[in-house]
Amino acid sequence: MKQSHVHSKSIFDFYGKPGFGKALPLSLQHILAMIMGAVTPPLIVANVVGLSPQESTLLIQVALLFSGLSTLLQLYSIGSIGARMPVIFGVGFAYMPTLLSVANSIDPATGERYGIDAIMGAQVIGGVAMILVGLLIKHIRHLFPPVVAGTVVLVIGLSLYGVAINYMAGNAFVNGAPNPEFGSGQNWLVAAVTLLVVLLCSQFGKGYFRLAAIIIGIVAGYALGSLFGMVSLDRVATADWAYLPMPLEFGLHFPIGAVVPMVIICIVNSVQTIGDLSATAVGGMNRELQDKEMSGGLIGNGLTTFIGSFFGSLPTSSFSQNVGIVAMTKVISRYVLGIAAIFMILAGLLPKFSAIMLTIPYPVIGGATIIVFGMITMTGIQLLVKDELSSRNVTIAALSVALAMGVAAKPASVAMLPEMLGSLTNPVIIAALTSFILNIVLPKKSLQDEAREREEIEKNMSGGNDAGNAQKKVSTEGAN
Repeated sequence: MKQSHVHSKSIFDFYGKPGFGKALPLSLQHILAMIMGAVTPPLIVANVVGLSPQESTLLIQVALLFSGLSTLLQLYSIGSIGARMPVIFGVGFAYMPTLLSVANSIDPATGERYGIDAIMGAQVIGGVAMILVGLLIKHIRHLFPPVVAGTVVLVIGLSLYGVAINYMAGNAFVNGAPNPEFGSGQNWLVAAVTLLVVLLCSQFGKGYFRLAAIIIGIVAGYALGSLFGMVSLDRVATADWAYLPMPLEFGLHFPIGAVVPMVIICIVNSVQTIGDLSATAVGGMNRELQDKEMSGGLIGNGLTTFIGSFFGSLPTSSFSQNVGIVAMTKVISRYVLGIAAIFMILAGLLPKFSAIMLTIPYPVIGGATIIVFGMITMTGIQLLVKDELSSRNVTIAALSVALAMGVAAKPASVAMLPEMLGSLTNPVIIAALTSFILNIVLPKKSLQDEAREREEIEKNMSGGNDAGNAQKKVSTEGAN
């Protein structure tokens, strides 16, 4: 069996190794779907903590480097470290509320805001916490049934729609300043053309055109954006040719005020990782997620977060948009995703290469990924219906989604909460915590149990009515 894996060339086989020319476009669409998500967090953090332009560039390059390394570890694994599944990992948005909260907190020892060294130090402890969750997950997996994992995946998809629409409209803020062209007809035209090409290729294309629908749509949108003057090569001209990260360039600091919220978010984000791995198994591989895959994925993510802290990388997590691509195309060859990981590593070591990928206009990215985010939502629904849609499970999912998306729609509603609680108001985290707690607290009832309860209630009610009618009949006869 293993030998057949080695010689397989199928892109629909995890161990398949297709030709490079066939795999490259499929790999590029994974890169282009996630690169903006990997670059934006270090840009935001750099601005908040006041890094110099050189330090900001360093933070971005290390983020790209560790995005590629963490993905390779998940694809090929080392012993029990890594999921060995077709997933993309990297620096993402999941930790942003906590990172910003830490950056804006005051160090009681100095009276000044925490710096980038406090973020890196807190990540070291957070990475250890994720590793421990991975080691223990086999014993607590029953706490994460399909109703919990499915709810988390559903909210992941729903929470990403705003990101896609923001990109389609041109991104509200560019380089920290409001974008005057946000929402312009030109942006929407480029986004619409990109989306239309993706739809046409994915629904009417044959063979390879269908599988490479996203990259074809991006190429079409990029060409149109170039005609509108939306593509700038200035960043490419000024970027360095090579970059080699050095350890402890940002230093490490371990204030308790930074460590505690980081540990909490790392543990909570493990639920999102479980959800993404489950969605990949169900949506891309048509099977359930295995214990060793879940454990290996969490341990691998914790390890890359831990090691990355010493080199200046922000925490890593699974990329849900790439889960959507796998679910849409069913391409699960780790060779295809491995090429994407190698390109990310090259982008981290060769700044000019990453600068080229960053020339893609935001409307193109938005138009290409909005359908992918929709696929994530549908995968979440698939996970939910794998469990019984009992009143209990429906209540768990309904309340979790309502709270999560309600706060996402009105973020100002939690602005007055303490900083530590404020860092946990990400919709995915709210859904994860709510569904996890409700699954433990609410009594477990199957559809059969609920049906029996309804029968007993109806029986008692009908019995009470019969007794009342009998008493009424006796009274009437006595009167006669």
